[in-house]
Amino acid sequence: MTDITMIRAAATRLAGHARRTPLLSSPFLDEIAGRRVFVKPECLQHTGSFKYRGARSAVSALEEGTRARGVIAFSSGNHAQGVALAARQFGVPSVIIMPGDAPRMKIDNTRALGAEVVLYDRATEDRDAIGAALSSERGLTLIKPFDEPQVIAGQGTTGLEIAEDAAAMGITRADVLVCCGGGGLTSGIALSLEADALGLRARPCEPEGFDDVARSLASGQIERNARTAGSLCDAIITPQPGNITFPIMQRLCGPGLVVSEDEALHAVALAFSRLKLVAEPGGAVALAAALFRADQIEGEAVFVTISGGNVDADVFCDALSRFAV
Repeated sequence: MTDITMIRAAATRLAGHARRTPLLSSPFLDEIAGRRVFVKPECLQHTGSFKYRGARSAVSALEEGTRARGVIAFSSGNHAQGVALAARQFGVPSVIIMPGDAPRMKIDNTRALGAEVVLYDRATEDRDAIGAALSSERGLTLIKPFDEPQVIAGQGTTGLEIAEDAAAMGITRADVLVCCGGGGLTSGIALSLEADALGLRARPCEPEGFDDVARSLASGQIERNARTAGSLCDAIITPQPGNITFPIMQRLCGPGLVVSEDEALHAVALAFSRLKLVAEPGGAVALAAALFRADQIEGEAVFVTISGGNVDADVFCDALSRFAV
């Protein structure tokens, strides 16, 4: 199981490779939220999302001979690109199994990073069966997108940075809002905050209709989404929380926050106009929660992750045209 020792070890392996992203703020966002808002822009991370941290952590932790045979991953895009880049940096093969309806930018970027992309139909094909056949045939190691200890450890390095920056600003109590799919980033950050910033509390943020983590935290058991596709927030859509991530979130996280797709798009527009950041809808749900669910947040300050910025041009243009500021 992932613990703070693994997270600190991952931070050592990521040093000089993953970017340390800053904390950004805007008085305009503070006014909307009614408190100070500090944004952690992982959209500026390599490959445009936090996923590079976990991918590099997992690939770098493999025994050399195992790593040389190559890696395989399932992903709609951001984990795909993170694994593809990490594998390329180590000079090993990577195969990424992606749904055919994934955003075109993410498919193209994954191929451009040197991965072999295998597309499948979510409705008619079994990605696990495809992956199992390829892994057996080629001796590839599966890098899971969130329910993998070394992936969680890599994502947890984001929390180490938030804790250090919060301490430098003298902020000892605040909610830390995290864009949440399967819970890798949320659980990793929560573990880091437990060790280095006890007064900071991680809270998962999700889109309406895909709020499995919020419902699971409320019920005390893993809940599954009725749908597994069909949201603009595709980057953080998973069937249910992970078997590894959920117990961590259950122990350490505050209640989940849920926003609408329109609110996520509004946050995309505000991130661009006020912070000059490009965010994808799924990567903007935590900012949307800070801005539009302020009554559900405690404290005079709030920390927010923008988890990714790999957005198709038409979606981005729609956000800007509908929510011009």
